[in-house]
Amino acid sequence: MIAVLCERVTDRVPGLDGVDAEFRYCDADGLAQAVAGAQALLLWDYFSTALRGVWTHAHALEWVHVAAAGVDTLLFDGLRDSDVVVTNARGVFDRPIAEYVLGAVIAYAKGSQASFDLQRRHEWRHRETRGVAGAHALVVGTGGIGREIARLLRAAGLVVRGAGRVAVERDPDFDTVVGSTELAAAVGWCDHLVLAAPLTPATRGLVDAAVLAAMKPDAHLVNIARGPLVDEDALLAALTERRIGGATLDVFDTEPLPAEHPLWDAPGAVITAHMSGDVVGFRDTLAAQFADNARRWLLGQPLLNVVDKKLGYVSTGTA
Repeated sequence: MIAVLCERVTDRVPGLDGVDAEFRYCDADGLAQAVAGAQALLLWDYFSTALRGVWTHAHALEWVHVAAAGVDTLLFDGLRDSDVVVTNARGVFDRPIAEYVLGAVIAYAKGSQASFDLQRRHEWRHRETRGVAGAHALVVGTGGIGREIARLLRAAGLVVRGAGRVAVERDPDFDTVVGSTELAAAVGWCDHLVLAAPLTPATRGLVDAAVLAAMKPDAHLVNIARGPLVDEDALLAALTERRIGGATLDVFDTEPLPAEHPLWDAPGAVITAHMSGDVVGFRDTLAAQFADNARRWLLGQPLLNVVDKKLGYVSTGTA
């Protein structure tokens, strides 16, 4: 039996008719009852933290699949220390997020935000904008999403480096990978700093006041990873004092971003609602990925996208 946690108990996951299993749907309030006796759990409500609150009811649980790339809201000590296998939606969001990042880079280079402001004021003002060919991008996070971002940015003519857990002199997607612990020493090279790393104890607060101070005064920060990678107070100060050129932010410490939060009106800030990977049809893709893994599980075959619960992501030798 597979329990399915949805935001609303009436929600249904598309395309599971071909999976030969009993599905028990629930919302967070009903999870304790639904997970009792269930061998697997699909977290369709992928930001939910409800499992940790009903963990003592999950005696039969063997497998948890979260319909998201990040697993930071799911993992807790009891789950980490258990034999329960965790899988995620690795691969589904790579291309959509890379397209979002490329769009953000082009919009920043072409001054789209200023153009929108001028249009609203009905003001005709000729300007010169930048090209993206030859610009430098440093992508923090060398997993699947970071690599797809690097490939798309390189196709647009940017020079791309990576930052990860381990420095690498030669890499097929990033040319060079610097250690993320040396980020402050590396960011002075880039025009665009792109955050695509998972949220772990090592990456929390990675972009702090020191990193922001080391960036070029016209540099652009893009965060499509998790809000807590960035010290938001330090970022707000850097934007307000115009010590960096701008920031495109899709993720935040608190979501939804409160209406009164000063980042909404910070100079050079572009705000989107945690949607960089959500393209039309993405839920169907997520469901098909889970259905494939569920068939594997039912047949006793190895599961895809198994998360290293200690690291907090699918380990492929890079991060």
